[in-house]
Amino acid sequence: MNESNVNQTPELDITEQAAIRREKLAALRESGRDPFVITKYPVTDDSATVKNVPFETVEGKKVVIAGRMVSRRIMGKASFVHLQDGAGQIQCYVRRDDVGEEPYADFKKWDIGDIIGVSGFVFKTQTGETSVHAESITLLSKSLLPLPEKYHGLTNQDLRYRQRYVDLIVNPEVKDTFVKRSLILREIRAYLDGKGFLEVDTPILTPFEIGASARPFKTHHNTLDMDMFLRIETELYLKRLIVGGFDKVYEVGRIFRNEGMDTKHNPEFTTIELYQAYTDYKGMMDLVVELYTMLAEKICGSKVITYQGKEIDMGHWERLTMTEAVKKYAGVDYYDWKSDEDARASAVALHVDVPADATKGAVLAELFDAFVEENLIQPTIIYDYPVENSPLAKKKPEDPAFTERFEYFINATEFGNAFSELNDPIDQKERFERQVAAKRREDPATTAQVDYDYVTALEYGLAPTGGLGFGIDRLVMLLTDSASIRDVLLFPTMKPID
Repeated sequence: MNESNVNQTPELDITEQAAIRREKLAALRESGRDPFVITKYPVTDDSATVKNVPFETVEGKKVVIAGRMVSRRIMGKASFVHLQDGAGQIQCYVRRDDVGEEPYADFKKWDIGDIIGVSGFVFKTQTGETSVHAESITLLSKSLLPLPEKYHGLTNQDLRYRQRYVDLIVNPEVKDTFVKRSLILREIRAYLDGKGFLEVDTPILTPFEIGASARPFKTHHNTLDMDMFLRIETELYLKRLIVGGFDKVYEVGRIFRNEGMDTKHNPEFTTIELYQAYTDYKGMMDLVVELYTMLAEKICGSKVITYQGKEIDMGHWERLTMTEAVKKYAGVDYYDWKSDEDARASAVALHVDVPADATKGAVLAELFDAFVEENLIQPTIIYDYPVENSPLAKKKPEDPAFTERFEYFINATEFGNAFSELNDPIDQKERFERQVAAKRREDPATTAQVDYDYVTALEYGLAPTGGLGFGIDRLVMLLTDSASIRDVLLFPTMKPID
């Protein structure tokens, strides 16, 4: 009998195979060998500690390993199996004369996908493969469903997202993406901690819907008998902490937005927001460039990375004001506009729809969206945004029509947003109230409110502060060459099949 990691018997469908596996489990239980009663196994090594070291340092070493049996080749009185654990795969040699006649007979009845334990010693096969020569074998857990067969695997993208546990088993490269995700977070934390930032946690449930444009998820608190909302940002709580005397804070936070879904958006996602007293948006620019360059080198081994076939130089960043960018890519100079009417006329001439009451700043932002963003393939910082679309940023003293704000773009995608934070409570209150009024005009049923407590915090005094927020998921996509946000979320939001 020969069995490989072609894990489905062609003449049997999955339902029939599952039934046979359940019969095998019943037989094991009847014989008093129920694998599910085993509580632990004395593992001493994993596949990497055996394989990824010079052979002479492990030759003959006694080891105990455990993992999932993903292939098996039975050759009469001896067999080769591949065991997959958290570190990779390793070959094991199982011989009847070594493990015993009855255990070997039982072993031949086990199935691909079963979790097994192997105790033995390290040796090298005639083909030169470092392996484990089994002296005893144990069935630790029974797999009641067959794995997808070897050559086709789990290829249905929708099913891969729904059954990530199977995806991780049969597509080992997927695991690498999530290992890198963890490393990226570790490096970011180490970088910020090294700069003197303090990691904090702020509330996920908030007492009311704020006036920002993002739509929140709503829930109800039974004890307090009040509606609450899942946060759409961490910003306002973190800046309260700056008021309270923490000069450098950051939060790795789960964010929830009840909005559309596509390759770059998921209803829940992870961001990092950080705030530093006594600096401004230019200080945040320098931090972004230093951090992203470091991450490319640490995670990818080079400042130059490849994303979806495009070469991206993470060590070189262009910096343009929004007016410079629109002039460069749309051929329109903001400073030629004498009035809002002139701006709207320019938009019409370029076939860009804008509201009938659009201001110069609003038109500039529309032209940026229409002509500029798609061209920003290499890392680019766009700064000095119009005040109309920057309710939390400080106005530029020399030109109050603009704010000290920037966003940065890579591969025609926005990756982060930063401000010199608005710390004038009077100005902030007015902007909040205009924002909420506009939202109520757009949607009379909205429950959006002004966060007057945040205004009160500003009245106690917020130091000049630079703030930055960026999405972890898009960053992981970039550094792992992943095309969709669902590829970097272990369990992305999916509509139930039923």
